[in-house]
Amino acid sequence: MKSSRFQYHRPSTLCEVMDCLKNLENPRVIAGGQSLVPMLNFRLIEPDHLIDLSGITDLDYIKKSGEEISIGAMTTHRTVEFSEIIRTHLPLMSLAVLSVGHRQIRNRGTIGGSLCHLDPSAEMPLVSMALDAQLVITGVAGVRIVSIEDFCEDMLSPAIEPDEILSEIRFRPWQKGHGWAFTEYARRLGDFAIVAAAALLDFGEDGRISKASLTLGGVGPVPTRITEAEVELVGQRPSEELFARTAKYCAEIEPLDDPFVPGWYRQRLSVKFAQRVLREAWAQSQVGNEH
Repeated sequence: MKSSRFQYHRPSTLCEVMDCLKNLENPRVIAGGQSLVPMLNFRLIEPDHLIDLSGITDLDYIKKSGEEISIGAMTTHRTVEFSEIIRTHLPLMSLAVLSVGHRQIRNRGTIGGSLCHLDPSAEMPLVSMALDAQLVITGVAGVRIVSIEDFCEDMLSPAIEPDEILSEIRFRPWQKGHGWAFTEYARRLGDFAIVAAAALLDFGEDGRISKASLTLGGVGPVPTRITEAEVELVGQRPSEELFARTAKYCAEIEPLDDPFVPGWYRQRLSVKFAQRVLREAWAQSQVGNEH
């Protein structure tokens, strides 16, 4: 199919974008277009005006300021993949981005576009949830900052108004020496993940876990932190028994269920993957501390 007719706009500044959102009827914003273009062609959405953000170079950056890493919403996955800042300070993201589609997808797809599309299986929302990202939303009424937890309202439904865009994503890196791990399962390389899991573990001088993050994607309508497991992990000495026990909390999530992937299968994978990423994060922290 072909998309319905629309008027195309390519602003070069945020101010121009706000003018478009304020004055145009039934507008839609496009970033990399890796999700929106198929939706247009299938006529799942029929905007009267398409606002292309690719001309706003001010939203394409990765920078470190003090203890914070900021990523512009128009930064592509490919840029994230090869960023030394990301590799050094956000290694979980550096690892997970390799599972985002194929190279052609990473060349065009943007981190902001992925977050705003909010597919349950997408890697960047999962990583952002695992790392407690803060999102800068710019709109006609001004700028506001929301947590990733508040941003992820429901499947394909971010907490962003029609006259707003996501402009920046902010992260606070975990301290040097922490462990991280990511895994996912898809039927074919580059397909949407059926289940994905990410873990981060930090340790005190006594070897006990001082901080933990365990997140699942593809299981529920939005990326899900397994907070019960995180609470139980903190203060404990890492072990296979501990990881097996805490991974069982994943079975308490009500899983997505469809004709292609039944809920019980997602549930089973989530428990296995949680145990795996916890084990790998622990092993990775030990390797990192050897150097």
